[in-house]
Amino acid sequence: MASNTSLKFPPDIMLHFYAYYKRATQKNGFYTTANNRDLQSGFKANALLQVENLSQLDARNKYIEMVEKHIGKI
Repeated sequence: MASNTSLKFPPDIMLHFYAYYKRATQKNGFYTTANNRDLQSGFKANALLQVENLSQLDARNKYIEMVEKHIGKI
């Protein structure tokens, strides 16, 4: 449902979705961006740093909360 939405979100909301999803789905340590040279990667890295202390379960729950808030109930 979340990946199939046609809704448009501001960049800050998209970065939260990105960070919670990556933190919730990363199995071997903390996820890092592949390219640290561009501005977009800098924003992604910052978003990831903000959630690095969350457990995978907490990140998953936060992601679900965001989906339900911005897209609708799962």
